[in-house]
Amino acid sequence: MKALALLALAGVSCMVAADELPPPADHPKSLEVEHYAYGMHPDIARVLTTSAVPNVCQSVPVQMTYEDHQGQRHVMEYLVMGSGCSNG
Repeated sequence: MKALALLALAGVSCMVAADELPPPADHPKSLEVEHYAYGMHPDIARVLTTSAVPNVCQSVPVQMTYEDHQGQRHVMEYLVMGSGCSNG
């Protein structure tokens, strides 16, 4: 679970640094989605976009589009806790 939290945090902080760059015109419309598993060590050089976290109180899948150090684009799906939980 800590790895997912770190991946999400890294994704958000890198997204701010990348200024949410849109994909170039020659970018394929769909990439194969990789599913994150504990212990994976993806080669993330730059996060391009992340999907919005739904306002629900449960774990939900989100996707991150990123470039590796060779400039190849990837889409990774991973689980995060929704933003709809409250401490009542």
